[in-house]
Amino acid sequence: MAISGTETATQHATSAVTSSAASKPTLAAVVIARDEAGNITECLRSIAWADQLCVLLDSRTRDATAELARNAGAEVRSRPFKDFADQRNAALDMFPADWILFVDADERGTPQVATEVRKVISENNAVGWWIPRRNYIWGRWIQHTGWYPDYQLRLLKRGHARYDPTREVHELVILDGPEGHLRHPLTHYNYSSVRQFISKQDYYANYEARILLQSGICPRLHSPFVQPLREFKRRFWTLQGYRDGGHGVALSLLMAYYSGVAYWRALVMWRRQAQRQPGSPTTS
Repeated sequence: MAISGTETATQHATSAVTSSAASKPTLAAVVIARDEAGNITECLRSIAWADQLCVLLDSRTRDATAELARNAGAEVRSRPFKDFADQRNAALDMFPADWILFVDADERGTPQVATEVRKVISENNAVGWWIPRRNYIWGRWIQHTGWYPDYQLRLLKRGHARYDPTREVHELVILDGPEGHLRHPLTHYNYSSVRQFISKQDYYANYEARILLQSGICPRLHSPFVQPLREFKRRFWTLQGYRDGGHGVALSLLMAYYSGVAYWRALVMWRRQAQRQPGSPTTS
């Protein structure tokens, strides 16, 4: 049967579209979660533009996070939680897309982020992208005090990125290739209450104390008092916390206080270590 010129052109056009679609990079949006029933539906709804929605649950989860995630169209898997670096590395191995976008359950994507993400993974040679976050703390967007633009390296090309396994929190990504920065921010509903903020900073203070000790650094006796002054100056003046009004004052004071707590705990740990065994870190 003869094929007309119109039919041939149509076949060529269809073939070109199919080829283009086949070469289009795939994107999986991954949420690492534990007991996030209050957040997971809205989070997944805000990133539904990804090719795959994936939730990696901490196996200790006891609420309805898994059911709600499945209802939102996500693939849900569960594994024991060691730390965030370990969990994110597992997700990079587990979900077979070209690109992984990590989003926390208390974060929200936007149409602007969607457009920009699609553009950069299709047109740019970078293998990792830093995404700014707009942090809401105690119900207010904090534009200064160190919480904006708050870039996070969250958009990663699989096979070119791993998380440093030695970092329990504030994960560090090791990239094999160039990186870039997106313009549009994720929305982050960070801390809803002062109690939640204090609980998290107390945990971080323990972590920072251990890092100081592991680095061979012992704070001097005055460090727990001098460091808070430095941190308050940095937050309130250098990072313009005063422009966030009462929130900026409170956040600067709390961050200063917990920097002192971290140094005090490091000093206590060092003294205990020195009592248990000969040879101890150098005081600095």
